[in-house]
Amino acid sequence: MERQSYWPTRPPILLCGPTATGKTAVACLLAKEIDAEIISADSMQVYTGMDIGTAKPSVQERAQVPFHLLDIASPDDQITVSDWKHKAEASLKEIEARGRRSIICGGTGLYFRALLDDWKMAETAPDPSAREKLMQELADQGPEALHERLRSADPATAVRLHQNDTFRVVRALEVCLTTGRPISEIQAEDRAGRPARPSLHFALTMPRPLLNLRIEARVDKMITDGLLEEVKGLLDQGYSGELGPMKSLGYREMVEVLVGKSTCDDAVEEMKSNTRRFAKRQQTWFRADPLLNWLDVSELSSAVVANSLRKEIEAQDRA
Repeated sequence: MERQSYWPTRPPILLCGPTATGKTAVACLLAKEIDAEIISADSMQVYTGMDIGTAKPSVQERAQVPFHLLDIASPDDQITVSDWKHKAEASLKEIEARGRRSIICGGTGLYFRALLDDWKMAETAPDPSAREKLMQELADQGPEALHERLRSADPATAVRLHQNDTFRVVRALEVCLTTGRPISEIQAEDRAGRPARPSLHFALTMPRPLLNLRIEARVDKMITDGLLEEVKGLLDQGYSGELGPMKSLGYREMVEVLVGKSTCDDAVEEMKSNTRRFAKRQQTWFRADPLLNWLDVSELSSAVVANSLRKEIEAQDRA
C-alpha cells in the first residue's frame, strides 16, 4: 500500500550546506526565535549510539529545542530514503498540529531532494535475494569493485555516491537488478514536470580554506570527546564493522584502528582528508539547486546568522 504524502500549510524552512558550517547551532537559535521544531536531515544521525562521529546535537541543544528523526534506528537497521521521507512528513504533520513551524536541517542532499520533490521511486520494493548476492559480492571483492559495477550500470548515480557509501551503492544496484532501469533514470522521471513543494531554502557556506580548518578542528574535537571509545563500544555490543553505518565517515577510520589496520594518528589524518572531500561533494550537490539562498557565514556568529535568517523569513512570509 502506498503511503500518503503530507506537506504543511506554512512552508518549512530548509537549512543545509557542507559539514562544519555551523548549521545545528544556527538552527537551534532560529527555532527559538520563530517558535519552530527541527527535523534532522542527516543520514547518520538516525542511528542510536552514533553520536560523536555524526556531530549529533548536544544534550543541551536538545533540551532547548525539539528535534525529530534522531536515534530512530539501530546501526544494524536499514533506513532507506523512502523511510526517512515518510518519517519526516509525519514529523511535519505533528509539528503543524502543534501550531509550530518546521526547520529541516542537515547535510544529506538526497533527503532534501526526495522530500521537496515528493519522490515516489523510493517505493521500489526491496529484493532480499538480490541484496544478499550484492552483499556477498561486496564481501568477496570489496567496495571498489561494487562501485565499478555501479559505474557501468548507472554512471550518474556512481558519480554521486562514494565507493564507501556501500549501503546506497548496494541499494542502487538492487534497484537496477529489480527494475532493469538505473535508479537515476527513475528519479529523473519521477520528478519530471512536478514543481518542488513550497519551502524557504537557505544554505550556509564559507571559503574552502576556512572550512578546511573548521573540519580539522572538528575531527580533533571528536577524537578528544571519545570517538574511538564510541566505536569500540558499538563493536563490543556486537555491531559488525561491515555494517553500512559503521563504514560511514569517521567510523570506518576508527574501526581500522581497533582491528589493528591503522594507527590512530594515521586514521585521524585520513578522517580529515575524507571529510574535506565529503564537504566538497556536499557543496557541489547543493550548488546545483537554483532555489537556494546562500549565506557566507565565515565572519558571522551563529546568533547573527540566525537573526539574519529570521528577518529574511519574515520578509518572505509577508511577500
